[in-house]
Amino acid sequence: MLVHDFLTNSAARLPNKVALVCDGRRLTYREIDQMTNRLARALVEHGIGRGDRVAIVAPNSVAAVAGIFAALKAGGVFVVINHTTKQDKLTAILNNCRASALIADAQNRDLDLPALLYSLPSLRIGVLCNQRATDRLAHPRFIDFDDVQSQYDAAPLPRVNIDLDLACLIYTSGSTGEPKGVMSDHSNVVFASGSIIEYLQNVEDDVVINMLPLSFDYGLYQLLMTFRFGGRLALERSFAYPAAILKRIEEERVTGFPGVPTIYAVLLQMDLSHYDLSSIRYLTNTAAALPPSHVLELRRVFPWARIYSMYGLTETKRTLYLPPEELERRPGSVGIAIPGTEVWLEDEQGNRLGPGQVGELVVRGRHVMRGYWEAPEATAQRYRPGPLPGERVCYTGDLFRMDEEGYLYFVGRKDDIIKSRGEKVAPKEVEHVIYELPGVVAVAVVGVPDPILGQAIKAFVVSKDATLTEKQVLAHCRARLEDFMVPQYVEFRDELPVNASGKIARRELNVERANVER
Repeated sequence: MLVHDFLTNSAARLPNKVALVCDGRRLTYREIDQMTNRLARALVEHGIGRGDRVAIVAPNSVAAVAGIFAALKAGGVFVVINHTTKQDKLTAILNNCRASALIADAQNRDLDLPALLYSLPSLRIGVLCNQRATDRLAHPRFIDFDDVQSQYDAAPLPRVNIDLDLACLIYTSGSTGEPKGVMSDHSNVVFASGSIIEYLQNVEDDVVINMLPLSFDYGLYQLLMTFRFGGRLALERSFAYPAAILKRIEEERVTGFPGVPTIYAVLLQMDLSHYDLSSIRYLTNTAAALPPSHVLELRRVFPWARIYSMYGLTETKRTLYLPPEELERRPGSVGIAIPGTEVWLEDEQGNRLGPGQVGELVVRGRHVMRGYWEAPEATAQRYRPGPLPGERVCYTGDLFRMDEEGYLYFVGRKDDIIKSRGEKVAPKEVEHVIYELPGVVAVAVVGVPDPILGQAIKAFVVSKDATLTEKQVLAHCRARLEDFMVPQYVEFRDELPVNASGKIARRELNVERANVER
């Protein structure tokens, strides 16, 4: 199976079913299949072929969905890049992957298209969406998306790929360094999506809402999985207007709600009694671990729904999930290996660890991606020889501990560990304790250089309780944590910086701190 078969198979089986609700439109599987065939033909006519990279720089939209499947049908590799990416970084990514085609939103004010033409020697064709008749870009290397839909044949193209060919490059968020393109072949995506569908128990009747960017693998897989099992996807631009999202859930009778901790923090502050959310069958969380207090609060607010706490990284897509029936017993766990995969913990010497010990998570399975695009050294560091000859496993760079029954608990990124008083402190452990305080919405704990301690611990806190004080936070921490883990500083903020994936941008806080110190 190839990734674009998700769409073509569902179009053959359910041609008249509404597959996508987006941009005020309701499109059936047949309509999307034909739309992507036309765009694929346009790409091929302009020289796009097997293995060529097709970059998509657009918000969540019909055109972005069409671009993903058209790139695959043309034999190419799709590369979805967040539409808010600034020009210099965007140019660097496009040149890194040597994009042969670009599908872009013409209304993106941050995008200087003429400048891109000069800086992208590999570019053969650009497809512009959302152009106004009065300001169309007149250039032989750019064509209009709507013109493609009116001028090209909707018949399918011949298949040219096999499942070992690349399907997509997903550029990591760069929270710990420069973005790298994770190479996913068709078999990686087919396996990962199938494993997730299996444990979520998705069926054709499911309606999934997605307000996460398609450039984020969590958002992207909502599209790919829904089209694979033949459901309906309500695709939103963002979660900027939560009330509108909740109304959409009512209107579409949404059954699947994928979120991240920042989204759930907002939901838990809202009065949800004004909305009929009874259709929701399951909620999922990844990107960052939910604090146990938020997990239990979600359970209280949505008692009828199955709640999946999960863990993954772009390099393996999804790695762990907590079966919902274990939620009450292990609210702090992110679970066990997803179906068809294997995980274990290792120390720095490569020894496997048992219950109660903290070590790096190692992942084995068909969802272990191919490596980083043209970055052999980074690939060799992350992807190393496995227990069987000729195979590679993924070293996640994340620290976990395991309980006696094999359930895993996220401790922190190896790079985030704070060394204070000669002791190692995991920020997540401190953050989870602060989250227990009523009114706390968001927390980020970082290490601050200190001449005596090595690093002092500083907590950034967002609270809806304006009366919460630093003294109260510290007293709570002293009662719940060992003394070397208690923060030396607490700073209250109205909000914390987040990246495009919805994760708290801890690196930005570190940069702020460094600038202040200088």
